Amino acid sequence: MTTVDSSLLAPAAPGGTRPGGGRRRGFGTLLAVDLWERFSFFGMAAILVLYLTASPERGGLGMAPQTATAVFAGYMSLNFMAGLPGGWLADRLLGARRAVMAGGVLIASGHAVLTLPATAALYGGLLLIVAGTGLAKPSLAAMVAAVSDEREGPGRGGREAAFSLFYLCIQVSALIAPLVTGLLAEKVAWHLGFAAAAFGMAAGLVQFSLGLRSFGEVGRHPARPLGREEALRAVRRTAAVLAAGAVAATAAATAGVLGINGVLACLGLVTIALPFAYLRSLRKVRGGLGGFTALMAASSAFWMIFAQSGSVLGLFAERHTDRDVFGFEVPAGWFQSAHPLFVLLVAPLTTRLWRRAGARADVPVKFSGALAAAGTSFLLMAVAALLAQRGPVGPYWLLLVYLLFSCGEIALAPAGLALAASVAPPGWTGRFLAVNGLFGAVGVVVGGQLFRLTAVLPLPLYFLLLGVVVLAVGAAVGLGADRLRRSGAVAAAGATARAGA
Repeated sequence: MTTVDSSLLAPAAPGGTRPGGGRRRGFGTLLAVDLWERFSFFGMAAILVLYLTASPERGGLGMAPQTATAVFAGYMSLNFMAGLPGGWLADRLLGARRAVMAGGVLIASGHAVLTLPATAALYGGLLLIVAGTGLAKPSLAAMVAAVSDEREGPGRGGREAAFSLFYLCIQVSALIAPLVTGLLAEKVAWHLGFAAAAFGMAAGLVQFSLGLRSFGEVGRHPARPLGREEALRAVRRTAAVLAAGAVAATAAATAGVLGINGVLACLGLVTIALPFAYLRSLRKVRGGLGGFTALMAASSAFWMIFAQSGSVLGLFAERHTDRDVFGFEVPAGWFQSAHPLFVLLVAPLTTRLWRRAGARADVPVKFSGALAAAGTSFLLMAVAALLAQRGPVGPYWLLLVYLLFSCGEIALAPAGLALAASVAPPGWTGRFLAVNGLFGAVGVVVGGQLFRLTAVLPLPLYFLLLGVVVLAVGAAVGLGADRLRRSGAVAAAGATARAGA
């Protein structure tokens, strides 16, 4: 976590600047929109796997836990991956403002479709949400970077401070959303929980529309408008990709291998290969990306563990945790609110820690610490799962795990976003932020596929193996910190990243 410049929310001086020279027009509006967008996201994440695994008698789809977890991981990874085409459309065609509006409409529509009591509505609604998230999230992040204080030189760090403030404030939505959707879904009707998520995104769109005047020229036009020849070339390439995908899908369907497991396996392979292939293509516009690539790849190990909060840990809360409180059975989805609550409580302490550490708390150090926290959390889950073989365990096991998740996220996530924004050349911010999301998708989809091992491995052994692997990755980042600091892109962004400490 970084220190936050409270003047980011201070009234703007005439002309849209704060005293001191940094722009902040529209920052409060962007924060409010992201609060509502995160309400819909976290509300959905809290109940999706529980809905998929619930029996038809309880209104669910009755999926096996391994399949439901893989579907959840596929959905989450697509949310990350969609930022790549979404960021491109915002940078080259729509502009950030239009991308946020269009994305919000798609997200709200997707949640509305999920309220329909039909199995076919599930995948249609999820795809709409994915498309909308791909447009909205990179564009919101790019607009935050544009309106945040970007004073040059060491000792400032306004961009990372702005992203840190975002991460801190959206925890309010992450705290409330599972409580609302979890209660409605588990105690009333599943589809009512999805409706609450749709309402959250619709409210965000209203907030964004009312605050458009505060942005000035920020996000009004594409950062690098698409020329006619480039547009024609993009249309041809898109048509070729879609045609190839249609042919492959038709062939797979004809051969009888186009089941959900086959689709998820293909998605996993694409997810893992895409960020590395895309970064290779970016070398023509930004050299020295070796250290940046290594850190992004390491971050995927953190997200591999973190993203299982809404799936594996949600199922553990439902099936292996004592949830009785004075005769009231706490909805399993409510445990998802523990993480943002801990973020809000721990963030001030972490801020002091980074401030005291000074320049020593740079990006490699934060990444290494976050990975250590994530790996340790799954070692604890291995102990909890072992004890659960004799009966339900107390809720304090999950609460401690969520505390470690919180410490890891507030160290890694803002630093990763700020690093990606800092290494991006002018006009490429949305796409470099999307790269950060692509590596998150790698972790999510790998974790979802690895959970299939629980069909042959005891749950305690599953948690133990993943925890050891992530601890090893964190140790590798820590041992290689000096080499990473000397990498071109990381060194160039180091002043900004360290300045927030």
